[in-house]
Amino acid sequence: MARICVSVDIDATPERVWQVVEPVERHVDWMHDAVAIRFIGEQTRGVGTEFLCDTKVGPFKLVDRMELTEWEPGSAMGVRHTGMVKGEGRFTLTPIDLDRRTRFTWEETLVFPWWMGGPVGAFIGGKVVLAAIWRRNLRGLRTLVEAA
Repeated sequence: MARICVSVDIDATPERVWQVVEPVERHVDWMHDAVAIRFIGEQTRGVGTEFLCDTKVGPFKLVDRMELTEWEPGSAMGVRHTGMVKGEGRFTLTPIDLDRRTRFTWEETLVFPWWMGGPVGAFIGGKVVLAAIWRRNLRGLRTLVEAA
């Protein structure tokens, strides 16, 4: 099992950050490992939304099936991974500097399948590789939010 936590401070209010994070289909604009997002069904927002995310990390390509489990506009978004990689994740938006800036935190607990190395793959792939990719993703999110 891999437990990963990365964060970034963004020069924008939580409401502004949420405007960029809220459209799940646009996560490909700042997540370098997300290639495409396809919704399952009509729902595209809120708890119960299900989607497939084509993911590519190095030589590994997979379709990550997810369901939104938490939806608090301007505050938090939670997800459950139900595909080959299992686990749970959460974005939190915490106001800092009298609500003028936001600390965006991304936490995940993931279980990798045996063909991705199981627990060893989770440690190396999660703690080392994914954490580095997600830090880069958060820099991309910060640039996208602050450019507006």
